[in-house]
Amino acid sequence: MGEIEQRPTPGSRLGAPENSGISTLEHGQKPPPTPSGKLMSIKIQMLDDTQEAFEVPQRAPGKVLLDAVCNHLNLVEGDYFGLEFPDHKKITVWLDLLKPIVKQIRRPKHVVVKFVVKFFPPDHTQLQEELTRYLFALQVKQDLARGRLTCNDTSAALLISHIVQSEIGDFDEALDREHLAKNKYIPQQDALEDKIVEFHHNHIGQTPAESDFQLLEIARRLEMYGIRLHPAKDREGTKINLAVANTGILVFQGFTKINAFNWAKVRKLSFKRKRFLVKLRPDANSSYQDTLEFLMASRDFCKSFWKICVEHHAFFRLFEEPKPKPKPVLFSRGSSFRFSGRTQKQVLDYVKEGGHKKVQFERKHSKIHSIRSLAMQPAEPNSEVPKQSQQSASLTFGEGAESPGGQRCQPGKDVNTSTEESGPRPSPTGKRSPPGSKQADRATTAPAEDEEEAIADRTPQSKPQAPQPSTELSVNSQGGAAPASVTLSPNLSPDTKQASPLISPLLNDQACPRTDDEEEGRRKRFPTDKAYFIAKEVSTTERTYLKDLEVITSWFQSSVSKEDSMPEALKSLIFPNFEPLHKFHTNFLKEIEQRLALWEGRSNAHIRGDYQRIGDVMLKNIQGMKHLAAHLWKHSEALEALENGIRSSRKLESFCRDFELQKVCYLPLNTFLLRPLQRLMHYKQVLERLCKHHPPSHGDFRDCRAALAEITEMVAQLHSTMIKMENFQKLHELKKDLIGIDNLVIPGREFIRLGSLSKLSGKGLQQRMFFLFNDVLLYTSRGLTASNQFKVHGQLSLYGMTIEESEDEWGVPHCLTLRGQRQSIVVAASSRSEMDKWMEDIQMAIDLAEKSSGPTPEFLASSPPDSKSPEEATVADQESEDDLSASRTSLERQAPHRGNTMVHVCWHRNTSVSMVDFSIAVENQLSGNLLRKFKNSNGWQKLWVVFTNFCLFFYKSHQDNHPLASLPLLGYSLTIPSESENIHKDHVFKLHFKSHVYYFRAESEYTFERWMEVIRSATSSASRAHILSHKESHVY
Repeated sequence: MGEIEQRPTPGSRLGAPENSGISTLEHGQKPPPTPSGKLMSIKIQMLDDTQEAFEVPQRAPGKVLLDAVCNHLNLVEGDYFGLEFPDHKKITVWLDLLKPIVKQIRRPKHVVVKFVVKFFPPDHTQLQEELTRYLFALQVKQDLARGRLTCNDTSAALLISHIVQSEIGDFDEALDREHLAKNKYIPQQDALEDKIVEFHHNHIGQTPAESDFQLLEIARRLEMYGIRLHPAKDREGTKINLAVANTGILVFQGFTKINAFNWAKVRKLSFKRKRFLVKLRPDANSSYQDTLEFLMASRDFCKSFWKICVEHHAFFRLFEEPKPKPKPVLFSRGSSFRFSGRTQKQVLDYVKEGGHKKVQFERKHSKIHSIRSLAMQPAEPNSEVPKQSQQSASLTFGEGAESPGGQRCQPGKDVNTSTEESGPRPSPTGKRSPPGSKQADRATTAPAEDEEEAIADRTPQSKPQAPQPSTELSVNSQGGAAPASVTLSPNLSPDTKQASPLISPLLNDQACPRTDDEEEGRRKRFPTDKAYFIAKEVSTTERTYLKDLEVITSWFQSSVSKEDSMPEALKSLIFPNFEPLHKFHTNFLKEIEQRLALWEGRSNAHIRGDYQRIGDVMLKNIQGMKHLAAHLWKHSEALEALENGIRSSRKLESFCRDFELQKVCYLPLNTFLLRPLQRLMHYKQVLERLCKHHPPSHGDFRDCRAALAEITEMVAQLHSTMIKMENFQKLHELKKDLIGIDNLVIPGREFIRLGSLSKLSGKGLQQRMFFLFNDVLLYTSRGLTASNQFKVHGQLSLYGMTIEESEDEWGVPHCLTLRGQRQSIVVAASSRSEMDKWMEDIQMAIDLAEKSSGPTPEFLASSPPDSKSPEEATVADQESEDDLSASRTSLERQAPHRGNTMVHVCWHRNTSVSMVDFSIAVENQLSGNLLRKFKNSNGWQKLWVVFTNFCLFFYKSHQDNHPLASLPLLGYSLTIPSESENIHKDHVFKLHFKSHVYYFRAESEYTFERWMEVIRSATSSASRAHILSHKESHVY
């Protein structure tokens, strides 16, 4: 049971016992060293909805990340804020500042952590910095939009009127109505528009700082201000909501407060399983029992709420941070959780004594810049609204300029904020990032000579611009401020019929042998700017994406129309939602190719400089994609409906299985249904590279950043859907490879890892295929049926399982013993690294199972022993792994469809792959032309190559409908040829597995690095800490 006793408060203020992080540093002090080791990148969503990427050591505690965010924002009063994220059970929890981040966020690459207000003080005048009040105002704005901050129409209209005043300035009715039409601040805003305009008329002359102050003055009086409801039931089973505030614990029925228990009345807070217990101090005048009991949905929900209560009590009631409990000698009782950080009193005292310099910050959407200031005199409770200094020009610094406050808070060496651009730029607070604060990214860094040419090409079109009011909050990884109105370059009509000048020659070449001299001559004629090759990647991958859409819109639809095997309802759900996408992206591809042709100078050479960019095309089309959002939302529904139809109809199941055997369906059918959602992530990655490459002064930077903001918003909206659907798709894909199992796909089940291990039995070590889920571990053997499916031999419930190394006990290298409640097995991995992967994933799954309600229902009626007839065992054992793998790795042979799935590749390569690896593979998709050479051949053959699903697919040209061959990459080594191999060419990489060796040659340094990057993701698993940190519910 976790519990917290209320501590008596000291009579006098004590200083902060320890200073760790920018928000607690005195002048001249340095933060404590953070844990060394590899860094991991974590995406933080700020209160203005922009995203930042922070790199922290893998084993750093949560406080390091929070301090890095406050450091980046130059936020002094950071203690009021926290970081929240969805855990593996989709419960939104606060980041524990004392625990290592890697143990809390299992898959940080696919989780967006939100920086939000955590502690709402009773009086907003206690917030002494303008930036803090601005961030609180953004939180109020978010809560209004999401329906959390409920209020009557008059209060809502008054709140919105202050938001509008801070964003667009003084009243102008036409401008007001136009702004309100574009921005929805509350769900039923249209009915309040007249009231909002009327109230806004009264705010003339009010600065943004004053608007924030007045907004908080109104909001703090509302009953739901700062309230986060936690569903529960009382002892009678009545549904209620619990909340915690600065005053104590509140009880709501719906959105109406029906009771409150002030901290002074609370003697003890505790929880036991799903029960939340509040022990009150004896009161003769009270009718309440000594202990109140509330029932919550689960232990995790209960513990999460208990932690929040502990933190609120400590922050608002204690004078100093509570000391840690001494560790027990033998047994521990209760939770060791405690509040970490400064209390509100310590924050108030520290800020009052700080005397910080005035530093500029920028407001998103606001036309007026703010000079952030800390009042030199302590603020009185009834002090006047702080006046804001108005400036209309951005504060920028040259290469050698020193920023205000730049000496005060420099990031630590191990905590890096990744900015999405190259070159110097003004930071959010007007200070420049210190040298070395960015990690060099080989995959996105052009060679020096290419950079010099790129700068030379940009010089004529880079014109000095007069300083303009900012329209973006500068806490934005995408760079400096940009006006809200973006002028797009004139686009060529996508219907233009001129073929040769408007199609990129590099993309339109037929697959034919080419001499090296011809190839070198061709390359020298094309741009060398890195931005050109990034734009070209959009074009090449868009070609593949269109082909994938055609698998559904053309090939699958045509097959469906010939056979009456699919219900009309299912047809109307799938095809009408794919056809508009195919039409849209066909025109999108045409525009990209036209722009590339102009960029290459193949036509209209006199205006070449105006077309050396791609951001305007991306922005226009991404804005157009927003109109297709309704179709994108339907794809997850279509996937579920198709799988349900297959399960209920043998005819449809047979039809889909036959279609998957066609060459055009080179991936599992259900994978194609998720392609449109995955493609959004690819656009986001390309735009991030462009924003990182361009300096803010570049003509294309603003369009790229605006497009990135648009696509980031779309990705965020579909994030949870992708997590659910990719796990759903993977479970159904695995189901096709297994026999002897009926209910693999059930709600709550998550796939974690599959791979080959050797199981120790009376016959010695026998190869088995293991499948690890969050509740059960299956082991199977490869069947000798025509379908090549794997037969389930047994299962181990993870509930109550233990795992231990047992090399010494059995004398077998890389050996593990798994002890279940009813059965124990001994397995051996192929290598130490494979053993470590399995051990960590199984231990993580055991921990997840222990937190669940109890043992999982079994798949089978009984767990059969691992038995096989002697004849069958002999035949299986005599199969040559070399022969089998050769049949699936040679580019000249085609494997049967069912024999080339990822399960079979892992079997033959004697390796494993995790859901994290699948997630990374989804992001690392690439296509384009490569030259290929065999080990003993002399010439190079040009092929169109598509990388997806851990596999290279080879086509004669991009126009082909199906691949000639494929090369699964699991188990392959990726290297650069040595001098002894006599490959005297640039941009060549080598793939080899046993006796199979292939050389591939890219056209530029950028494409070479991109191919190396994506192939490396398939040939080598992520680091273990990286994988564990990714093990969330699954991908995206």
